[in-house]
Amino acid sequence: MGFFDFVKDAGRKLGIGSDAPTPDDLRAEVTKLGFEAKDFTVDVKDDTVTVSGTAPSQEQREKIVLALGNVHGVAKVEDRLTVSQADAPAAATPAATNAAPESRFYTVKKGDSLSKIAKELYGDPNKYPAIFEANRPMLEDPDKIYPGQMLRIP
Repeated sequence: MGFFDFVKDAGRKLGIGSDAPTPDDLRAEVTKLGFEAKDFTVDVKDDTVTVSGTAPSQEQREKIVLALGNVHGVAKVEDRLTVSQADAPAAATPAATNAAPESRFYTVKKGDSLSKIAKELYGDPNKYPAIFEANRPMLEDPDKIYPGQMLRIP
């Protein structure tokens, strides 16, 4: 997936008293949210997080990247995650083994709500639950989003 840019001063603070999250803080955040990846590693250099390993699905891959990037003090996430081939259909061609397409991403602006984003992107504000579900468990309430937060858009 490459590099993703985030708003460094947005997001939840992890750890105690520091703006810079540690690799242990970030791994704990991913685990707390229930995401798993084989051979999962997280490295931090300045405000850039590099993540690698094998995610069980494209959705989990994207959610891991967002969980790491939507942390206060993180400006970039370098995604070196791959998607497990174990769940690919037996008759899949090599080009089709990462079956699920990548999602679009949206950075929340001041005044946004999930219904406003759904109206802008889908033409229907009542489609906000699709955005909410695509961002669970990072979002616990559809009314609690903040400027600078990056969301998955299915």
